Amino acid sequence: MNNQTNSDDEYKLIVDDILSNDEFVESMKELKHHNSNRLDHSLKVSYRSYKIAKRLGLDYVGVARGGLLHDFYLDSITDKKSIKDKVMLYTLNHPKDALDNAQNIFGVTEKEADIIRSHMFPLDISVPKYAESWIVNVVDTCISTQEFSNKFKAEIAYTTNLLVLFLINMVRIG
Repeated sequence: MNNQTNSDDEYKLIVDDILSNDEFVESMKELKHHNSNRLDHSLKVSYRSYKIAKRLGLDYVGVARGGLLHDFYLDSITDKKSIKDKVMLYTLNHPKDALDNAQNIFGVTEKEADIIRSHMFPLDISVPKYAESWIVNVVDTCISTQEFSNKFKAEIAYTTNLLVLFLINMVRIG
């Protein structure tokens, strides 16, 4: 858990059974997610979504739990040659796999199931049914985008600098 979640006793109580499960914690720690691991990513999504839902007077318990379990699939893309083929497959299949795992190990409510199932909309065709599902969907998208862009921060900065130099030189020439 990070510093924010460590100091929030209510949040810790809500997700304690999940974070006490060795299979969940150990498998999620080992699996990469952009420039982090899947556990850290899921904790960020869960906690930020929980805070938003709580502030809006929504089902923050379901959001905290569904957000934490949204990426609870245990496959990983390791074969570099087949990454391109597998990325789209993982994108479309992992919500179902995560939901199956969450139901089998923890049991989930209908709303938590929808949060997990629809967190990849619009890349996936499962449209979120609840406001809580939309919150996790949007927070996950924002955090994933941030994590992905951080992974390539140096390359983006280098490319931007080259572009700026090119434009400056074009102005000088013109």
